[in-house]
Amino acid sequence: MNDAVLVTGGAGFIGSHTVAALRAAGRRVVVLDDFSTGRRENLSEWAGDPQVAVVEGDVRGAVEPALAGLGPFAAVVHLAAQTSVVRSLAAPIDDLDVNLRATTRLLLWAAAAGARRFVFASSAAVYGEPRRVPVAESEPTAPLSPYGAAKRAAELYLGCLGPLHGVQTVCLRLFNVYGPRQDPASPYSGVVATFLARARRGEPLTIFGDGSQTRDLIYVGDVARAIHLAVETDLVSRTGDVPGDMSGGPPEPAGLNIGTGRELAIVDLAAAAQRACGAEGAGVRFAPARAGEIARSAALTQAAAASLGFRAEVELDEGLRRTAAWLATQG
Repeated sequence: MNDAVLVTGGAGFIGSHTVAALRAAGRRVVVLDDFSTGRRENLSEWAGDPQVAVVEGDVRGAVEPALAGLGPFAAVVHLAAQTSVVRSLAAPIDDLDVNLRATTRLLLWAAAAGARRFVFASSAAVYGEPRRVPVAESEPTAPLSPYGAAKRAAELYLGCLGPLHGVQTVCLRLFNVYGPRQDPASPYSGVVATFLARARRGEPLTIFGDGSQTRDLIYVGDVARAIHLAVETDLVSRTGDVPGDMSGGPPEPAGLNIGTGRELAIVDLAAAAQRACGAEGAGVRFAPARAGEIARSAALTQAAAASLGFRAEVELDEGLRRTAAWLATQG
C-alpha cells in the first residue's frame, strides 16, 4: 500500500485511534494537526515509524505547503473539527469556519491531489431531537446547534462536490464516542470521561436532569475500525447511497450512523461507571437539566452493516474498564 491516508486531527482522541487502525492494516499515514486539542503524546507509539509522518498545520489555511512531497494520497480522513456544541452557540462564525468552510476547502484540495475517497466525521447532532428512536439515516435532520448545522451542511457540500470532482465521499454520523485519550479535564469532555474521572476519585457523580435521558455510547476503537472500513471498503459508492433506506425517494446526501444501536439512560451509565472504578458507594447528585439537551438518542445501524460490514463489538462494561485503566495511567 504505497498511497498514504491523510488523517486530519490525527493527534486527537479519535484521530490517534484511527492512526492505529490504519497502521495495523499496513497503511502509510500522514497526520495533519494544529495541536490545539490534539496531543503529540497520543502519537508517541509511532515516533520512529517511517510509515507515519506528523505535520503541524491548520485545516483552515492552505495545506499544500505543509503536505508537499508526502503524497500520493489514496484517501483523506477528515477528523479535525470544532466539536463543542456549547462553543458553537457562543461563536457560530468560528464553528462555521472550521466545520464547513475548512471541510469544503479540504475536499477540493483532496481532489486536486488525486485522492479518490474522502471520509468525513459527521455527527448524530445533525438529527437534533429525533422523532423516532433508534433514528435511521432517512429521518429528517433538524440540528439544534450551529455545530450540528455545520456538520449537516458539510454533508450536503460533500455530496454535491464529491461526484463533480471524482471523489467518493463517505460521511459517518458518529454517536457518543468514549474511550482512552478522551480528556476528562476538558469542559467539553464527554459524559463517560467525566463520570470515570470523578468515580476514580470516589466523588459523587453529577447528573443533569433526572437521568432518564438516553445516549448511544460507542467505544473509540470501534469508531476507528468503522473509519478504516470506510477508507477500504468498495461497497460504499458515494455519500448519498444509504443501503437499507426504504423511504422510496431518491437518495439525498446523507451519512452512515456509527453507533451501537443500544439506548442507555444516563443514570444507568453512572452506575456502570462507578462499578468500573469500584466506587459504587460514592452516590450521585442531581442538578437542573441543561438547556438544549435532547431526551433520547440511539442509532439504527443497519446501513453501516450493509455498506461497511460494520457492527460495534466492544460492550459497555469492557469499554469502561479499558477507559478507566487508561485513566489510571494518567495520574
